[in-house]
Amino acid sequence: MTQDELKKMVGLAALPFIKPGMKIGLGTGSTVKHLVDGLGKRMREEGLQVTCVTTSSITTRQANELGIPLVGLDDVDHLDLTIDGADQVDENFNGIKGGGGSMLWEKIVNTASDQNIWIVDESKLTERIGSFGVPVEIVPYGASHVFRRLEQKGLKPTWRLAKDSDQLYRTDENNVIIDVHPGPIDDVNALDQELINMVGVVEHGLFIHRINDIIIGREQGPETIHVKD
Repeated sequence: MTQDELKKMVGLAALPFIKPGMKIGLGTGSTVKHLVDGLGKRMREEGLQVTCVTTSSITTRQANELGIPLVGLDDVDHLDLTIDGADQVDENFNGIKGGGGSMLWEKIVNTASDQNIWIVDESKLTERIGSFGVPVEIVPYGASHVFRRLEQKGLKPTWRLAKDSDQLYRTDENNVIIDVHPGPIDDVNALDQELINMVGVVEHGLFIHRINDIIIGREQGPETIHVKD
């Protein structure tokens, strides 16, 4: 199977977790795209009724095209379930997210959700996360100073640029992203605290102890692992 076929398989495998009447958080990324396509089909063909919140303008556009009803996160008191992807996941089910630049909204929605499921193909699994790079969202003001501090910490920062452009990438909150490249991380909790406590940093892409279940797309079929209640 190709990687995209694995992504489609695992995206569709998450659909049975979505029940009528639920308030659902929809993540962002190429795997979640297949989930959203499948959700739109269920709603058309089965009359499934759910209320959804998205984690990016990209997912919002897709949901609107499919006729999936959306509300703002502030319009609900909680979410029953959020389904999202991840860029890299370690053996303790910690992950790196934000390859699509949406980790701030993703983390806010994750926190508001009673249950969180990640959907990934098996290529995203690794013993220690970090080789993918960790996105750090920062406010534009004084951004070069934050960049230099990250350099001084030996985190090998690079500016994220907009696609096919030499301009800085802008998030949905109009912030900029610096990707740091620590290599395989020995202590994810220490790096989490080091990054989030830097002045100018809004959020970062380390997601630690934040999921209840993970569905892994493997050649032999999807595997669901329960992580915690």
